[in-house]
Amino acid sequence: MSEIYDLIILGAGPAGISAGIYAARAGLSTLWLDKQYASGGQIINTYEVDNYPGMPGMSGIDLGDAFAAHAEKLGLSPSVENVLEVEDAGAEKIVRTKKNEYRSRTLIIACGATHRKLGIPGEEELGGMGVSYCATCDGAFFKDKTAVVVGGGNTAVEDAVFLARICQKVYVVHRREELRADKILQDRLWEYENVEMVWNSIPLEIRGKDQVDGLLVKNVKTGEEQLLETDGVFIAVGILPNTEKFRDFVQLDENGYIIAGEEGVTDVSGVFAAGDIRTKALRQVVTAVSDGANAVTSVQKYLLKQN
Repeated sequence: MSEIYDLIILGAGPAGISAGIYAARAGLSTLWLDKQYASGGQIINTYEVDNYPGMPGMSGIDLGDAFAAHAEKLGLSPSVENVLEVEDAGAEKIVRTKKNEYRSRTLIIACGATHRKLGIPGEEELGGMGVSYCATCDGAFFKDKTAVVVGGGNTAVEDAVFLARICQKVYVVHRREELRADKILQDRLWEYENVEMVWNSIPLEIRGKDQVDGLLVKNVKTGEEQLLETDGVFIAVGILPNTEKFRDFVQLDENGYIIAGEEGVTDVSGVFAAGDIRTKALRQVVTAVSDGANAVTSVQKYLLKQN
């Protein structure tokens, strides 16, 4: 009979890594799965993490590496496998990948979220040809060129600041007349004279043949349309939880997030959720790390009750 683990962790972002660290310290027999080779989740796409205590200015990639190295030092590293489905078999939870089937007494889902798309003409067709969801990943290709950032939150402003440092011109398109980003980020953005705000506007179409050459936008107040000539369009309009595989497994809210409180407890006995994938007010690295710790504590309490 195959091994039955105490815990299976799905995902290697900050929540999953934190869960791995706490599980290793607790001496739980743990299997850790993630579909990506690089640990860190969304933070590896962040140029600079300036709000994680004690590590100001560290790049997302370096922070993700540091987190993963901590877990590895404790003897736990993620196995690179894409989870196909999960099943609640009562006292055991079954996780199936393309090659294997695993069983565990408990399960922590920490699969994070992905970038929300605009759903406009040209977005799919020009993906990788000027359309990007990660300025820190692709921004270097637009050095001394023109770029457009769509969005008004923290990520959008961070992207705009990053691009302003290397691009000749940066447009920021936002559907409202004020940004939603933290003030400290806005203040940093206003320092760049090569940034132009396009207020009260929504994107209609990304244009280009083999490469992006423009973004058509519409002013929501006047109805006037404007074509912004650009070499790249960076989309930062929010995230969607990676819960499609769990839709019939655990209870989700109206936005697709797993319903779970601070302790990570879901409606399925022995199943816990941590990080961006669960219902919560603030989705940041620091709250994801906290989630991972809380979820493992809940796992330990659950296992004690089962013995």
